[in-house]
Amino acid sequence: MRLKYNAPTILTYAFFCSLVMLLTTTILPNLNYGWFAVPGKGDFSPGSIRHWLSLLTHAAGHSGWSHLVSNFSIILLVGPMLEESYGSLALLVMIGITALVTGICNVLLFSTGLMGASGVVFMMILLSSFTNFSRGEIPLTFILILTLYLGDQLLKSFSTDNISYFAHIAGGFCGSLFGFFIKPKRHN
Repeated sequence: MRLKYNAPTILTYAFFCSLVMLLTTTILPNLNYGWFAVPGKGDFSPGSIRHWLSLLTHAAGHSGWSHLVSNFSIILLVGPMLEESYGSLALLVMIGITALVTGICNVLLFSTGLMGASGVVFMMILLSSFTNFSRGEIPLTFILILTLYLGDQLLKSFSTDNISYFAHIAGGFCGSLFGFFIKPKRHN
């Protein structure tokens, strides 16, 4: 029996985020906030290449190991199934688009910075409800997941903590659009 790198996009993403966290917590303490966090509204500098890159890279930075583990517990659970259904490249593009959308929304709407893969997590949760459905149908699983996960995030968005519930909602919106408009490469 041998190990198989069964979900290259998901595993590479997980290993990269873990490396960023390891470097941040050991020899490069400013790495996360320097390169893997999107500045908030008013702090984004259009002349800064680093700020433009952070619109994507923020999805690889995490505020701590527990933040990373909570995000990747779901990504490693749901991601391989999505990668098998949609393909590695398509899933990588979906992750990139979701990171970009959540990053841009944060820069335009919020004064606080943004860091983490939570938007990607919610994209995958909503997208997973579409993996086995026929065109012209709305899966009941999608309605239930939409109600439970995004409904909960809408209610929590009125709290005053350091969690970007809007990034969760935007990620879920991206996953919903991907689910409706991108056909899996195979149906079971």
